[in-house]
Amino acid sequence: MGIAGRIDELLSSGKAPNLHGVVVVQDGQIVLERYGAGDDFRLNDPLGHVTFDAGTPHDLRSVTKSVVALLYGIALGDGLVPSPGDGLLQHFPQYPDLVEGRERLTVEHALTMTLGLEWDESVPYTSSANSEIAMEEAPDRYRYILSRPVIEEPGKRWLYCGGASALIGRLIADGVKAPLEEFARERLFGPLGIDAEWMTYRGVAMAASGLRMRPRDLAELGRLVLEGGRGLVPESWIGEMQRSRVRIADGHEYGYQWYVTPGRWVAAHGNGGQALVVVPDRRLVVALTAGDYNSDQVSTAAVMEELRKD
Repeated sequence: MGIAGRIDELLSSGKAPNLHGVVVVQDGQIVLERYGAGDDFRLNDPLGHVTFDAGTPHDLRSVTKSVVALLYGIALGDGLVPSPGDGLLQHFPQYPDLVEGRERLTVEHALTMTLGLEWDESVPYTSSANSEIAMEEAPDRYRYILSRPVIEEPGKRWLYCGGASALIGRLIADGVKAPLEEFARERLFGPLGIDAEWMTYRGVAMAASGLRMRPRDLAELGRLVLEGGRGLVPESWIGEMQRSRVRIADGHEYGYQWYVTPGRWVAAHGNGGQALVVVPDRRLVVALTAGDYNSDQVSTAAVMEELRKD
């Protein structure tokens, strides 16, 4: 039985109870597409009980971070953003008081979430004790990020950090001289026929978690990665983005805003069980949306276990 059949069997068994949508693409064709129903949210705003179908948009949560990496690659190819090796603080000259002690920070440290700054997203995203929520509520989100206490040298350890993605989003917007969501619509979503919503807070696109789109469209982004960028994203950047840069504590690895399992797959993950998995050797893309918010992501984990069997 192929992966599509096994996932279909998994869904029928009830072992993925909160899966809202799954699209499996192999060799460029949709081979499985299923939708469920359940309580859903637009970030922290309840949407009630939703019956999903192919036209229903869904929060991607932190899958957004990996899309930001694609946009950075486009802007980098155009020469509009600093390269990964550039110093980070020099591109935030409005904060001269924050340079001391952070001179070694580079753009790459943001891309790899190895800034060495204090950050904690271990508490629910409904609480301002969560650093990402505190960032969004701060009068100046970028000062908030860069003013976090230095706890170790940059590049030493991966620490999950939505603030790192926000910094990359700001570099893109500054470089292209347009809001992040407009650049995305013009250079990525529009050419792919994707109708996405990028939620904003205080007028700025939430680079860490703000995208909403249909699972089919999420799968289309996976195809873009699988197919080397299709001329929209430089092929060289697609390769660099997927190269392992740092080991994560649970044994997985991380590239530029993408999770990497060397020789097997690359993936984007978001709170609640949102996921995009690209398996190059099998010409396979799996897009998942789910409702396991702020809890163990059992529905997506069950699908991932099926992927590991091959």
